[in-house]
Amino acid sequence: MINEQVESYLKSLVPPRCEQIEKMEVYAEQHQVPIMDLVGMESLLQLLKLHSPKRILEIGTAIGYSAIRMAQALPDVKVLTIERDEVRYDEAIKNITALNLTERIEVKLGDALDLAEILESAPLFDVLFIDAAKGQYQRFFDLYGRFVKTGGVIYSDNVLFRGLVADKSIDNKRLRKIAEKINGYNQWLMNHEDYDTRILPVGDGLAVSIKQ
Repeated sequence: MINEQVESYLKSLVPPRCEQIEKMEVYAEQHQVPIMDLVGMESLLQLLKLHSPKRILEIGTAIGYSAIRMAQALPDVKVLTIERDEVRYDEAIKNITALNLTERIEVKLGDALDLAEILESAPLFDVLFIDAAKGQYQRFFDLYGRFVKTGGVIYSDNVLFRGLVADKSIDNKRLRKIAEKINGYNQWLMNHEDYDTRILPVGDGLAVSIKQ
């Protein structure tokens, strides 16, 4: 992972976002909503521009930040995103509506672990983006990876967990347990025979898995 000085430098180079996006960033910080790190977000958007997906499935809408950023960066994309927290769902709908993106971003309210069946008859997705409960990443991957077309990409955010996945001396029991789960997920991903995966040390760690 990059150090704080380099991270600050990279953030200073990021082009200005629109007023609504910057308001969402402030809201997320004030209300402790876990949106994607700015450097990680910009890196993801650049990767998506190379791929030019038409359909993206997101697990973990929060207040709609990532879905909106992806829709703005890719004018032809449609995003289906799932959020289980009703307060965040309502905030996401408000933000998506304010930016006139309701025709391109569809938000489903519910636990992603219970909603996979709604996609059984839907067209396959080009991209799956996982940014939700870290302890459930492998279950999300298994449940929703089958809805990604061959050659498509699954992105998993937060896979370095502030660098704690590489720290063998974590005192906090809760953090240690999460780090161990994420490390297990990373090991499983890297050895998955159906995907070619690399982990990029941007933001809080971004795993890029290409479906074979």
